[in-house]
Amino acid sequence: MLRRIGERGAEDFAPARSRELSDRICLAGLGVEIPEASISNEELVDAFNRWVGAENMGRAERGEEPLPGSSADFIVHASGIRRRHVYEREGILDPARMAPVIPARGDGELSVMAEFGLKAARKALAHAKASPRDIDLVICSAAHHQRPYPAIAIEIQQALGAEGAAFDMGLGCSSALAGLHMAANLVRAGAHRRILVVTPELITAHLNFRDRQTHFIFGDAAVAFVVEAMDQGSHYPGRFEVVDTRLWTQFSSNIRTNFGFMSRLAQEDPYNLAMEGQLIKQIGNKVFKEVTVAGHQFIVEFLAEYGHTPHTMRRFWLHQANARMNAMILKLAFGEEVGQDRAPTVLERLGNTAAAGAVIALAENHEDMEPGQFGLLCAFGAGYSIGGALLRMM
Repeated sequence: MLRRIGERGAEDFAPARSRELSDRICLAGLGVEIPEASISNEELVDAFNRWVGAENMGRAERGEEPLPGSSADFIVHASGIRRRHVYEREGILDPARMAPVIPARGDGELSVMAEFGLKAARKALAHAKASPRDIDLVICSAAHHQRPYPAIAIEIQQALGAEGAAFDMGLGCSSALAGLHMAANLVRAGAHRRILVVTPELITAHLNFRDRQTHFIFGDAAVAFVVEAMDQGSHYPGRFEVVDTRLWTQFSSNIRTNFGFMSRLAQEDPYNLAMEGQLIKQIGNKVFKEVTVAGHQFIVEFLAEYGHTPHTMRRFWLHQANARMNAMILKLAFGEEVGQDRAPTVLERLGNTAAAGAVIALAENHEDMEPGQFGLLCAFGAGYSIGGALLRMM
């Protein structure tokens, strides 16, 4: 194994290990970190409507159309969400700010995103009965990253004490599934033996709480999982074999964030970072219709490749974005309504936790499954993107 820079000379570098293809791989451990603080629909709506009231006074003076308010009942009807957990409550409910107060940290301090991800990562390692030294690759795959570089994954790798390599990636709300797809195929190809995928979703840090279409949707959570090769002849009771993974993408701007280097360069004064229009936005009705159709088609076609239908799945762990969307996708697939036992949801209390949501549903709803039963882990979101993993309980 290569030593860290400055620890040894080149003559001390260990030779590369032999590559061994692995026919079978598994999810060896799952970790979930949910912040303690939460915000109810009623609290969020109160802050939003107070801001709308103040804004509309100015609009009336200018002869502009007033902004519509929101309601807790509307949020439940539109999404199924009743509350959401957040990394930091302070500032979100202040109509003069409406953004979490998260102080900047120095370059020598552990970043907020890495710290959040580490909590889930350590839980995943404990669940897998693995140590950081067992990990030879760390992937941080999330919808939003705190910075372009150094990679958050490398920071997590160092904080854990893992060796090997690490890199960041992202695919919107499909990021955890994209990370699983990458990890599963790298292990299957023999490039790595045991990979840690970490998905810290600090979505409220990127959310425009003054946008009626999106202000109520998201919450914060971090998840992590260990993907490893299975030894021939060994038994792995209680773990999931990863039968296969799949990704699909199609370009769409219906879910979009423009926050990036153009946020600075497009301004007349590049040091005046105007955020209007740069944060998360979506055209909700188009997203609902188009992703519902694409999600149903993806699920049916992916399962058919392995001789499965939705009816042969014991459980579905779908992206936790919208209860009505999930219900519609499954109704199209099954031809009938599907209940919580078949397709559990967690978004009522957590909100849309982006790429973390489906993994949370899996972590909280799998221990009653029997060996040999199958389940589908599937997420969809910006891109458009869809990721899926066919899992078998061992």
